[in-house]
Amino acid sequence: MLEPEHQGDRRKDLAEALRSLRSASGLSGSRLAVRCHMSQAKISRIETGSTLPSVIDVERILAALDVPEEFARELLELARAANVDYTAWRTHARLGLHQKQAELRALEQSSTLMRHFLPAVPSGLLHVPEYAAATLRPGVRSEPARDVPRVVEARMARQAVLDDPGRRFVFLMTEQAVRWRRAPLPAMAAQAAHMARISEKPNVEIAIIPQTVRVPVTPMNIFVVYDDRLVTIELFSGEVALRTPQDIGYHLELFELLLGHALTGTEAKSFLLDRADEFMRERE
Repeated sequence: MLEPEHQGDRRKDLAEALRSLRSASGLSGSRLAVRCHMSQAKISRIETGSTLPSVIDVERILAALDVPEEFARELLELARAANVDYTAWRTHARLGLHQKQAELRALEQSSTLMRHFLPAVPSGLLHVPEYAAATLRPGVRSEPARDVPRVVEARMARQAVLDDPGRRFVFLMTEQAVRWRRAPLPAMAAQAAHMARISEKPNVEIAIIPQTVRVPVTPMNIFVVYDDRLVTIELFSGEVALRTPQDIGYHLELFELLLGHALTGTEAKSFLLDRADEFMRERE
């Protein structure tokens, strides 16, 4: 979904404002399209609200219409707001969290390069069933109820995408994400060993930032960058989706900076196998 409750209003307001400005200017849709170096069909879809314009699209339209700076600034703020989606986890729970897995699966199947930053927990694409079940159990009373077995089944089915050679995945996590006791020790050991095996796939890179490494930024939230078109950010209460080039570029730059401080390849695999052994020894 990735749709906030009032997102439709913002998109409608933006479409109506752009259509009104174009009409007031006396330009036809085709003439405006020429000035903006867009197709007439795209201008039509933007003005009817069937296509959400990017902030850059809106900038080009406003420049072509010679809109006064103060009014243009207001419309650009509206465009930025329209390009940010927020969905509460309670909304996903109401529809069924297994449906969220279907949404993620569709995103993954429509992307060729996915970069995951995981400061606190591995991605569901890397989970073993026991670990997945532990992460899905509510931690506080106010969390919505969920059909854990059904969601685990859907999460496991998603993992087939890791075997698609046309998709590339980079999973960048902190040492804390590997060590955090989200499940019983046997499941923690199985999870670490499973990630070590996954790291052997030719289209998968697992990188780990050790706790002993000095990093010039602070890890805040899980985020995933899908190609160069979408960033999703996980919060305790829900999920934010960003689509503006500036936001996407910022997260790509941040990802590369963090990746530069991580163990990769055989070093990352060895780290994971060592943690699996450590969990098994603690069990004994």
